Amino acid sequence: MSTTVDKSTEGAGERQYHIAVAPGEVSTVALLPGDPFRVPLIAEFLTDVKSVAHNREHKTMTGMYKGRHITATSTGMGCPSTAIAVEELIRVGVTSFIRVGSSAGLQSGVMPGDLLVSEGALRNDGTTAAYVHHGFPAVPDLAITMALAEAARDVTAGTEAKVHTGINASDDAFYAETPEWIAELNRIGVLNVEMESAALYVVARLRGVRAGMICSTSSNLIDGASLYSGIKEKLTSGWMLSIEAALETAVRLEL
Repeated sequence: MSTTVDKSTEGAGERQYHIAVAPGEVSTVALLPGDPFRVPLIAEFLTDVKSVAHNREHKTMTGMYKGRHITATSTGMGCPSTAIAVEELIRVGVTSFIRVGSSAGLQSGVMPGDLLVSEGALRNDGTTAAYVHHGFPAVPDLAITMALAEAARDVTAGTEAKVHTGINASDDAFYAETPEWIAELNRIGVLNVEMESAALYVVARLRGVRAGMICSTSSNLIDGASLYSGIKEKLTSGWMLSIEAALETAVRLEL
């Protein structure tokens, strides 16, 4: 008899090794920031808040928003840790995911603090290649995406923030993004670049759950605004708007 461990079944139904969450401790919908310090920002919108776990880069809190039970779990940076977080959250009962992250704009006029709703991801990562053929698309759930765009327009009404929708890129190496690569993404119409959505979408599709993404614009790599341009206040404002839009989507779709 083989003694090789089958990771597809190992640990199912137990407290998960990386996120340290057990079945029954979370809801059916999870908001996914990358940074664990942004999980408490989500909790500011919630009532009956509970801290569930914090292990490695994965911090989890739960609470209520307009009658819906909400989970927030940080994924850490990049597709590898995102895939682990999503796989383990699925094992403990999450069936819908909304990434609420930050992302760099790649088209002129996308301003820091604007909201970016993803319609699909260019898979420029290594993690999803371990899961599926290179031609397999990384696409979000259509209903979640449409609801996110509608909610984003609602929460930004009367503010300076604008809402953009389109294809984003998921890269693996933040500091390896050359001016040539950025220019190529701009040329083919990619709206923005981040580091997690490809894994989120592919794992969600393979496991039969739903996923979407709304980001705050952190910078614009075409217009010359980098993360080092002193624009964090606008980014933070965009985060709060993106969280509100994600929560409204969870309520409207009864996720």
